[in-house]
Amino acid sequence: MSSVTLHVVRGDRETGRRFEDYEVPYREGMSLLEAIFWIREHQDPSLAVRYSCRSANACKECMAVVDGKAGYLCSIRAVPDSSVKVEPLSGLPWIKDLAAVME
Repeated sequence: MSSVTLHVVRGDRETGRRFEDYEVPYREGMSLLEAIFWIREHQDPSLAVRYSCRSANACKECMAVVDGKAGYLCSIRAVPDSSVKVEPLSGLPWIKDLAAVME
């Protein structure tokens, strides 16, 4: 079975940033946001990420830096047997993990 490894920023302003690795089972067509949901549901429910598509039927909340480029986690597809670095947006006040203040 294929998987994708996510290197995700964890921590907050008090504890500082660190990376944690998560291996997620790959599913055809899976987005990185779906991979993060899998992590929250099966490995670490404390992982913070901003999104509103599930709760408010809105968009533009799940932006992060993926392998050095800003993009929407819901539209970036996971690639089987790959590694991806996921960080919060730079230039915005950081809250926790992948969550930043978006005004």
